[in-house]
Amino acid sequence: MAKEHSFDISAELNIQEFKNALEQAKKEIVSRFDFKGVKAEIEYNEKAKTLTIITSSDSKLDAIYDIMLNKIIKRGLSPSLFKEPKKESASGGNVRALYPIVDSISSDDAKKIVKTIKDEDLKVQTSIRGDVVRVVGKSIDDLQVCIKVVREKISDVPLSFINLK
Repeated sequence: MAKEHSFDISAELNIQEFKNALEQAKKEIVSRFDFKGVKAEIEYNEKAKTLTIITSSDSKLDAIYDIMLNKIIKRGLSPSLFKEPKKESASGGNVRALYPIVDSISSDDAKKIVKTIKDEDLKVQTSIRGDVVRVVGKSIDDLQVCIKVVREKISDVPLSFINLK
């Protein structure tokens, strides 16, 4: 009897790596010359799953977002972690942007992942289980090829590959 191997595809956020990236971004902002004397805040709301950036202008907002994105990528997290921001003016002539954080796979995205895997004609079976896609195959090599294909073809969803057995 051949043993089957499996893994799950989810959008689960590695919260510790995210917090580390957030702290690194805050340290860089404090040390940068172009932010001296300028209001520049990054706040993470864990319950609401949002990141709020408050600063003096749109250009500073974009610079802070780029710093945060750079730190996230260096930590191995997906750059598609954030949805489109809600920008608004804040008190004192400042600008505030609220970035919702994506931490689950929608049913449409799950169907797109399954279709991508089936289109590649890999020797694996897929099933959607809530906000997780389970991939099962007889060979770990087939599963690794599947992970590579999904990473290459689907970049608009923050994916994590967990429970490789």
